Amino acid sequence: MRGRRGVFGVVGGAVLMAAGALLATAVVKSPAQLAAEAGPPAQGVLTAEVERRVLAETVVTRGTVVADQSVTVAPPGVVTKLPLKAGDPVAAGRLLAEVSGRPVFALRGAVPMYRDLVPGATGDDVAQVQAALRELGHGTGRDPKGVFGPGTKAALAELYRAVGYAPLPALKDGPATVKAARDAVRAARWALEDTETPPEPAPAPSSPTAPGSPGTPAPTGKPAGAEAGAGKGAGAGKGVRRERERALEALREAQEGLAAAEAADGPMLPAAEAVFLRGFPARVAAVAAQVGATVSGPVLTLSAGELVVEAYLKDDKRQLLRPGMPVVISSELAGSDTRGAVAVVAAERSPAPQPPGGDLGYRMVVRAGQPLPAGFAGQDVRLTVESAATDGEALVVPVTAVSAGADGRTVVTARAADGTQRRVEVRTGTSGDGFIAVTPARPADLAPGTKVVIGTAPGAAAPRGAGR
Repeated sequence: MRGRRGVFGVVGGAVLMAAGALLATAVVKSPAQLAAEAGPPAQGVLTAEVERRVLAETVVTRGTVVADQSVTVAPPGVVTKLPLKAGDPVAAGRLLAEVSGRPVFALRGAVPMYRDLVPGATGDDVAQVQAALRELGHGTGRDPKGVFGPGTKAALAELYRAVGYAPLPALKDGPATVKAARDAVRAARWALEDTETPPEPAPAPSSPTAPGSPGTPAPTGKPAGAEAGAGKGAGAGKGVRRERERALEALREAQEGLAAAEAADGPMLPAAEAVFLRGFPARVAAVAAQVGATVSGPVLTLSAGELVVEAYLKDDKRQLLRPGMPVVISSELAGSDTRGAVAVVAAERSPAPQPPGGDLGYRMVVRAGQPLPAGFAGQDVRLTVESAATDGEALVVPVTAVSAGADGRTVVTARAADGTQRRVEVRTGTSGDGFIAVTPARPADLAPGTKVVIGTAPGAAAPRGAGR
């Protein structure tokens, strides 16, 4: 009995050892086996469907929302009043600052002040002042456009009264000059009136000798002295006419002098007292001075006109962009998109203020189709410029689907539902955002929904079929 049990024990142990060996061979792997299993799996293909849509090629960059016009205000003198602070709105006719007791105000216009305007001045800058005065309700009367006449003088005086200041006179001694000219006219008029008053006749001389007495001239039928008087009368008449002509000439000269004095007299518009801005409302971008400081730089910086987006481009992007291209302005802060267009692409690089010798790149300006909100000022925004687009809908595939064959033909590889593949010759067009427009050599070879090979994927079945 004991012998049998020993035999069974030996057999059982052998069975257990065999089972353990089998298990070990299943779990324990050789280095070669591990390396083989770590190798790449069987490769398949990735596909994408052909689409029919409009394809746009885009350039994406960043820009800053700024005002269309930036103007620095820096009149000479000492700052005596600063009624505005950064961020304040500015309307036409608004007092911007007071420098050395004189006002500086804003007016609408595109041409900066480059000279003092005085009565009698003419030019486009005078016409600009006239238009700005009329906009504020100060009529310029019958003055012709571009002529600083009486109506413009009256309107300018009204503007200065509205801002609380007296205008500077164009001539320091203007009133005295006018008074002297008026006195000269009055004296000339009196002199002319004197020539118009006839002289009183001289009394007839008494005759000491009785008629018919010796030595008495024989009567001739004419008054005594008539012959002599006739000669004297003719000479006197010419003298009177000459005096009258001279008096008339003197009066005309005096009147011309008075007209010139009155035309030159009146208020002037100094170049330092007016700042012209293209659009309103404007904004105070910065205040760089304090009351009591001597002006040595900008007192104020004003931002005016519509808000635009300013960006600087590197060479590669500048070559792709030109004015008129559509743009999407994306504000991450506002969570909104606004459509616009490229307005300016500079031909030369813009120098950077720091460090010397550097540059910012090529300046590009984008204008929105609708006015940007005032809150956008200073924002950094994303610009997506559509640099090219297909002419209507086109067949579109991923760029990775297109390849060039050894024969120089450009092809895509179409894949059927059963896995077979065929090469389709295409002509490429606009590309953008990773896609490219294609036109098949034979229209029937490619259609929307056709799957094209764009790459390989691990773990998929190997492709079947041959291309052509």
